[in-house]
Amino acid sequence: MKQNTVIPNVFKGLFNIVLLLVSVACVFPILWILYSSLKTHQEFSLSILSLPTSFHFENYVTVFWEAKLYQYFLNSVFLGVVATILTIMIGFVSGYFLARFQFRGRNALYAMFLFGMLIPVYGLLVPVFIEYKYVGFLDNRFSLVLPAVTFALPIVIFLIESFVKSIPLEIEEASYVDGTNIFTSLIKIVYPMCRPIISTCIILSFLNVWNEFPFSLILISSQELKTLPVGLTNFVGQYSVNYPQLMSGINVAVLPVIAVYLAMHKRIIQGMVAGAVKG
Repeated sequence: MKQNTVIPNVFKGLFNIVLLLVSVACVFPILWILYSSLKTHQEFSLSILSLPTSFHFENYVTVFWEAKLYQYFLNSVFLGVVATILTIMIGFVSGYFLARFQFRGRNALYAMFLFGMLIPVYGLLVPVFIEYKYVGFLDNRFSLVLPAVTFALPIVIFLIESFVKSIPLEIEEASYVDGTNIFTSLIKIVYPMCRPIISTCIILSFLNVWNEFPFSLILISSQELKTLPVGLTNFVGQYSVNYPQLMSGINVAVLPVIAVYLAMHKRIIQGMVAGAVKG
């Protein structure tokens, strides 16, 4: 009996050790970037793993103001807000009508949206660049909005369509009996019930746009219009890299994302689970 209990305890101990190592591997890079951003360039060159002898917060001041990271930050915020609003508006209406109405070509249209999740971003860089150049839409403040909305729509439509199907149709039918039209029912009845999944879609869409890099690099050439991920590449020179300042910029870019996720991670999980339930 004693031997039978020893073996499971050994496996539990090994499993806990593996989990500890995985946790350290996930957390240490974040901590390393955080404390390395407070070093001088000379300290980092001497030892990339050692702790800073003193905290140099001037790296953040230099990065944010002198390197104009605030400008890239504001450009990313503008793109994220505009693209997310358009994505949610189009995705909510499209997802609702795909869930509630059966019409010729409905399945083909839905399959086309789902197929959009399988298309790699890099496979469309050249075609989109050629089209933008032909219509003269390159290097514009709204140049990145269309690709951002296009790539965010498939998952948003899928989640909202799945969630709306789980809502009983009788609720809307009762409102029609009371004289409510379809648009009033959509705004006053369906939308409030879809808030959990819409919150999830807002977070996922915004984070996806916030991290967008390839289209920002190809479609935008003006420094004043570049987004935050592309702006970070300015700290990488041809022959040298100022790693403490680069990591300061990375922290500026990453910390808002981490804060949003930590504040809203429960809604993300709840919304994803709810969106996976088919009615």
